[in-house]
Amino acid sequence: MPFAERVKTLAMEGAYVTFARAQELEAAGRTIIHLEIGQPDAGTPAHVAKAGMDAIAAGHTRYTLPGGLPALRRVVAEDAGRRRGMRIAPSQVLIGPGSKPAMFFPTLALVRPGDEVMYPDPGFPTYRAMIEVAGGVPVPVPLRESEDFSLDLDAFDRLVSGRTRMIVLNSPSNPTGGVMPPAALEHVAAVARARDLWVLSDEIYARLVYEAPAPSIAALPGMAERTIICDGFSKAYAMTGWRLGFGIMPEALAERVELLLTHAVGATATFTQMAGIEAVEGPQEPVETVVREYRRRRDALVAGLNAIPGVSCRTPQGAFYAFPNVRTLGKSSDWLAEHILREAGVAVLPGSVFGPNGEGYLRICFANSFANIQAALPLLARAMQGI
Repeated sequence: MPFAERVKTLAMEGAYVTFARAQELEAAGRTIIHLEIGQPDAGTPAHVAKAGMDAIAAGHTRYTLPGGLPALRRVVAEDAGRRRGMRIAPSQVLIGPGSKPAMFFPTLALVRPGDEVMYPDPGFPTYRAMIEVAGGVPVPVPLRESEDFSLDLDAFDRLVSGRTRMIVLNSPSNPTGGVMPPAALEHVAAVARARDLWVLSDEIYARLVYEAPAPSIAALPGMAERTIICDGFSKAYAMTGWRLGFGIMPEALAERVELLLTHAVGATATFTQMAGIEAVEGPQEPVETVVREYRRRRDALVAGLNAIPGVSCRTPQGAFYAFPNVRTLGKSSDWLAEHILREAGVAVLPGSVFGPNGEGYLRICFANSFANIQAALPLLARAMQGI
């Protein structure tokens, strides 16, 4: 069957492929420890869930404006601006069903056929997909393990060209957990200003940091007018299934992107948005508590991985992923992830699903219970030493 070029290279996200394979084994009677899906194990905070249910009970189940409830746009603008040390107007905020519209639609609005878009590799698979769907040319920029998986600035300088239109950043990073230091952000910002480039900054994990905050490139001088911030409620507030995200961008771009929202999704569920208002305005202790728990799990997981011969793992500074280096084991990451799932009953992701520079690594999510992480470590050790 002939398909349009824009969809011919699309592939399923590796996390969903592995998740489906793990569920098949569970259906056959196997016990599986799920460390593959980037999803908090804790439930949505009770006061947030109640706000959503109360909204449904009160009849807030009808259409709303494509750009989002004005009240939610206002509280997001205030909260996001305060956290980043910048002023954001509600008109710059667009609400969407999850954070992916805030990646995809600005890319569609800005990237022309043949434009080059730089993005991190290893990186979230949607980056490459959205570039290709827009007709752009993906330009992967490696992350440097020796610098806690920050962007390789030497490679970045070599790869930027007269055809570059946009730079995609992700800090804290999926899959590495790396946080870009201020000097690296300044370097990228200087190039963006000098060459009049756009930056799409995926900051969905910005609240999940362990040693120091993750600064936003949008807050640097001259960057607010050329940066799209992508963020949402899924990770920090454990609202993955609520499908609630937002983008922050210059007003002129927001007007164009709102039209894409109008014609692609119509609007985001009203009751979901009302739960989002409660998430932002209500108590923040659940987020603070889960960050402390993630740090405890991270430290246990990293220590356990580094105790396995042939495995080395840097301590992630943000997000909830460890990205151990398994190159010395002499197997591809795809083979190793399947072997671990089959032999140990632990689901992890091969680094290769995040791009060529992810080969030789595994992504292991520690947004699971401390008990499950403790149970998984000896299983991982046996599987990796038994090859």
